[in-house]
Amino acid sequence: MRLIAAGALSAAVLSASLAAQPAVDPTAALLQELIRLDTSNPPGREGQIDELLASKLRPLGFEITIVPTPEAGKSHLIARLRGDGSKRPVLLASHADVVGVERDKWTVDPFGGVIQDGHVYGRGAIDFKGGVAVFTRAVMQLAERKIPLARDIIYIVEADEEAAQYNTSWLASEHWAQMDCEFALNEGGWIIADDSGRVKYVSISTADKSSVGVVVSAKGTSTHSSMPRPDNAIFTLAKALTKLSAYDFPIQLTPDTKQFLAVLAKTSPEPLASAYATLLTSTDQAKLAAADREISRDPLMHAIIRNTIAPVIITGGFRGNVIPGSADATINVRTIPGTDPKDVVREFELLVDDPAVTVRLVNPSTIAVRTEPSSQQTELYQALERHARKTFPAAEVTPYLFQAGTDAGAWRSRGIPVYGIYPYPITADELTRMHGNDERVSIESLRRGTEMIFDTLVDVAGRK
Repeated sequence: MRLIAAGALSAAVLSASLAAQPAVDPTAALLQELIRLDTSNPPGREGQIDELLASKLRPLGFEITIVPTPEAGKSHLIARLRGDGSKRPVLLASHADVVGVERDKWTVDPFGGVIQDGHVYGRGAIDFKGGVAVFTRAVMQLAERKIPLARDIIYIVEADEEAAQYNTSWLASEHWAQMDCEFALNEGGWIIADDSGRVKYVSISTADKSSVGVVVSAKGTSTHSSMPRPDNAIFTLAKALTKLSAYDFPIQLTPDTKQFLAVLAKTSPEPLASAYATLLTSTDQAKLAAADREISRDPLMHAIIRNTIAPVIITGGFRGNVIPGSADATINVRTIPGTDPKDVVREFELLVDDPAVTVRLVNPSTIAVRTEPSSQQTELYQALERHARKTFPAAEVTPYLFQAGTDAGAWRSRGIPVYGIYPYPITADELTRMHGNDERVSIESLRRGTEMIFDTLVDVAGRK
């Protein structure tokens, strides 16, 4: 009897202890589930995310289409919540795939969905499974709360955003009717907080930089490594890369970037505030160069104001005792909209200035992307701006040129406005973890982001 009584007491204590613990925020709990499904691309296997989300959305009245790709296990989810059709649909786009990890450099299991120090840790916590969780919970709440809708809500969770073969452009080629909309919300701009958690600004991306692949090739004499010659391909390539490493493309400010810098001039401490103001107003080349150096201490800001150069792959050699006859470097150049890739090649040729080195595009058919930034006058942009200000009342809100690429081209290329946001406040430290180690997002950020996106959708899609 004493044992039974003791067991009952222990069970009661455990039950009371569990009851006293706060429930995990629903968005954070969903993010944990998503992280635990490894969708590192390649190979992706995004279909497992599609099945998970379909099981949550279908019972709430969403019409579900899972579009398989030619690659087994890789698919796209298209979910539609019907409105009365009096207005054209609003679309939310997110991606299920993530980049790979260096497991030995993580302090937690990158696919464990670990909660620690008020954060959810794991690959994709920021890019972009955190966004999948926020967008999913926001659209689920529309159905759960039975919000009357004037527009259909289309929610897409796609494959191959990180590795592009079967991305949204592929999807649009066969399923455009299911993706057509008045405007779309995607990943992109940032909600940046300081180390205390205070949100400084919300940037809503209206355009993306493009990605251009360039190959720099050096030639030399292939011979025995015991008899090196002056025309060593690897040394020649190294000299060419050294010249590229010392070069910055000139500053190019789009109209939206100028608005963004004006916000930073208001919200940043000195000397940054003055540097942003100088970049916007000065014609003094020495002052502009000094301001550029100050601003470019932040890699994100360096990337926003110019085309950037990043070596990503180097190849050369095949045996330890043979000097190779060639060596190649693949350079990823992120370009301001409107940049002609052929101009990048010519710029590299002038910089390298070596007859033993050739420069070419990875894809010779690459052309300049000249799409205009999405308008700030649409209902979606203005609703998102309103609810960003409501959710983060002390923050500035600004349009933004996203420093990387997204899958928005499937819509923008057809004239449909797309706006980008990572829908949760993050700090500078957390931003550096994206695609890096110990990627994480705070539970409170997920909660506030879900609130903002839900309110935006009610505003833009709800029946008035």
